[in-house]
Amino acid sequence: MRALLLSSALLLSVPALAQAPAPADPPTATAAEAGFRVINRTGQAANALHAVRSGRPDWGGNLLPRPLPNNAGYRLRSNPQAGCRFDLRLVLEDGREAVSRNEDICAQRDVTLDGTNLAPAGAVVRPSPEQPTAPQAIPRPGVRASTGTGFLVAGERVLTNRHVVDGCDRVLVRGPDGRNHAAVPPARTDARLDLALLAVPGLSGPVLSFRQDPPLRRGEGVVAYGYPLSGLLSSDAKLTRGEVNGLAGLRDNPDQIQISAPVQPGNSGGPLLDMQGNVVGVVVSKLNAQAVAGRTGDIAQNINFAVRGERAAAFLRAAGVAPATARSTGADRSAADVGEIAERATVFIRCER
Repeated sequence: MRALLLSSALLLSVPALAQAPAPADPPTATAAEAGFRVINRTGQAANALHAVRSGRPDWGGNLLPRPLPNNAGYRLRSNPQAGCRFDLRLVLEDGREAVSRNEDICAQRDVTLDGTNLAPAGAVVRPSPEQPTAPQAIPRPGVRASTGTGFLVAGERVLTNRHVVDGCDRVLVRGPDGRNHAAVPPARTDARLDLALLAVPGLSGPVLSFRQDPPLRRGEGVVAYGYPLSGLLSSDAKLTRGEVNGLAGLRDNPDQIQISAPVQPGNSGGPLLDMQGNVVGVVVSKLNAQAVAGRTGDIAQNINFAVRGERAAAFLRAAGVAPATARSTGADRSAADVGEIAERATVFIRCER
């Protein structure tokens, strides 16, 4: 006898971009961890160096312990959560400023600032938010569209379900700041796990950490966060709370866990977090209660599934991304606090056909 609904009818099906397995992804946050070097070629010493994530509204503090001579370099090591895109500024001895915006420090390990287009002393040179370098990607009217959820796992990298990014002409990712960015195909995918890693140039922000230990237990509280039923419900993210019901998925699938946190179409690809705010799963499917009732005469209630967090983390490492990890110890946070952690890194995904 066939298993109940072991087909796409089980999935929170929100297709997006059909993509074949990709070659090795470009360098990501792992390169940022190794550091990069800013080289002063302005013709004079610099008294201050500022390096901030592209999109930050201020320049932060001076990173130089002493003046940086002309033709000298200064090495920096960034937080992997900051991603790969940085705005850089040297403040020179005479007060002029050399600025370079939106540098990809994962791809370009030596960044040179020279004397071209120096801003005069006293000029206010602001980071990139007030001087955007690229237009926002705009959804196209009159096309078939479906939606899903994803979350930042590194700078310009978003994790979601494969079925969210399968069969679309274009994928738009709306970041936590409300701006839309176009994903660049092809994605790195895993059909068995139903996972996909998207490259989204210009998208940056905090990343979510994957739970490292202790092992997940039945009965633990979890929070699902995402964008269900877009176009019917409000456009903001939705939070639901539940528990871990089982440590395997349908038919003893070892790659999944069963949860009671309610999920709907559109939640696919969203993070499932423990009560410390660490990722323990990626929402992937729900049991079709109507079809189960037709087969058994009973209505299955609130049976939902997520890809196990450790399987998702292994997928990221195989794709060249070192996921952030954390231990879940200490007192549980409130669901509202966990939701605030998720909000900073969870994105809305729109598939256009």
